[in-house]
Amino acid sequence: MSRSFWFAAGAGAAVYTMVRVRRAAEILTADGLADRLSAVRLGARLVREEIAQGKAEAETDLRRRLGVAPPGTPLELTARATHDDPAPPRGPAGQEGTI
Repeated sequence: MSRSFWFAAGAGAAVYTMVRVRRAAEILTADGLADRLSAVRLGARLVREEIAQGKAEAETDLRRRLGVAPPGTPLELTARATHDDPAPPRGPAGQEGTI
């Protein structure tokens, strides 16, 4: 039994080593490096898009909380909205005038 165990262990180690060497060789080819580079570019683009979306959501939320008109809104609408609502904004503790 000892010889068959060591034979199987050696064969398994050889198969494992061959698979790892093939993967390493594929990574180091021109196509493999191009795939890695395109994956990094895609990841960077996705991160940029997520950051831009988060910034836009945070700005919208902040403008809503402060009662400021979004960019691109005509000044007449902004002035009309501030004159129609004479009550000062309420803060987190319900105190008038604190934001």
